[in-house]
Amino acid sequence: MNVSLILRVTIALVLGVIVGLVGGQTVANWLAPFGDLLLRLLQFLIVPIVLFTLMVGINQASQGSMGRIGRKVFLYYVGTSALAITVGLVVATLFSPGSGMTLDESAEVSVPDNPGFVQALLNVVPDNIVSAFAELNLLGIIFTAIVFGVALLKLRNSESQAALGEHLYRMVEGLKEVTLKVMSGVLQYVPIGVFAIVAETVGEQGVATLLSLGDMVMVLYIALGVQLLIYCGLMGLFGVKLGAFFREARTPMATAFATQSSSGTLPLTLEAARRLGLSQGVYGFSLPLGATMNMDGAAIRIAISAVFAANVVGAPLDFMSMLQIVLIGTLVSIGTAGVPGAGIIMIATVFSQVGLPIETVALLTAIDALVGMGCTALNVTGDLVGTSIIARSEGENLTDSTETPATDSGAAG
Repeated sequence: MNVSLILRVTIALVLGVIVGLVGGQTVANWLAPFGDLLLRLLQFLIVPIVLFTLMVGINQASQGSMGRIGRKVFLYYVGTSALAITVGLVVATLFSPGSGMTLDESAEVSVPDNPGFVQALLNVVPDNIVSAFAELNLLGIIFTAIVFGVALLKLRNSESQAALGEHLYRMVEGLKEVTLKVMSGVLQYVPIGVFAIVAETVGEQGVATLLSLGDMVMVLYIALGVQLLIYCGLMGLFGVKLGAFFREARTPMATAFATQSSSGTLPLTLEAARRLGLSQGVYGFSLPLGATMNMDGAAIRIAISAVFAANVVGAPLDFMSMLQIVLIGTLVSIGTAGVPGAGIIMIATVFSQVGLPIETVALLTAIDALVGMGCTALNVTGDLVGTSIIARSEGENLTDSTETPATDSGAAG
């Protein structure tokens, strides 16, 4: 229990790969419930931690600063999404994944309906608060938290009801602290769940699947690495200490890699931001929103999938097609966020717009888990990078995690 969480998670990842390769499908099926339990525990925390953290964060900032932070968050998310797609296109063009492969025209893939950008915006406002919470509609939960958080802030600043507003704020703050206590207990189970999920994934996918589309996987991870280097450069420009950042970010990154869920990893991402010393007024707003709207890993996946599909059918992309992919892909990655099957919707929508065959999506489903792991880890990293940069632009100083007591490090990673 006194060993740091990241060390336990790293050991779990390695053991999961070994057990998955040795045990295969049989062991994967046996371990599946342990992985499902981790996902359930993390999802169990999403509603209270997003609701209470965001409400407290809004009440720790002025109304003017919230508007300023909101603009910075939006510009960062749109800008890095466009940049990620560009990185993916450049890297994929250099390595040409899919060249020499042939398309199996009998392959079929089921693509969920694209709700459209306007409908996705309308879905931000839930028609029923209870159903938004029950269905884990994260954008709906964020909207609810913002509305009630701002109302609480106005209540606290009113002349006639300031005392009532202060009592309500203390209650919400107490509920947030209780949620963090519950999360500290859930963290102890994370290594077990990660071990089970990785073993299950490797056992089901096997080495054969990886080798059959190895070029695609390799190119994607190279592009993810390039984007990570860009993050490091951006953080360096804003004075974010990389050592301190990655010491706290590595636990949510590793968990996101194993679980393939940005939303499910959100409790750990919020905890990492807290331990970095960021204010709740920044991370309480940017991280929940980023978990649904900022998908740099998915954006890279769109770009590389497009180049892969074009090479498979023998029709390399020209400059105008690439520019179209950047523009459409940026909008699609934001507009379909939080929708079930979002990854397939994004790729299929872009393919249809630039004239690539939808059938090639079927080839990519074989490596969906292997690709999704890296993309999700980058999604979560991008959220934390953006939050740290925005916090620095607001004049905040990040805490050096080396000053954190050892006992605290062992409990919270």
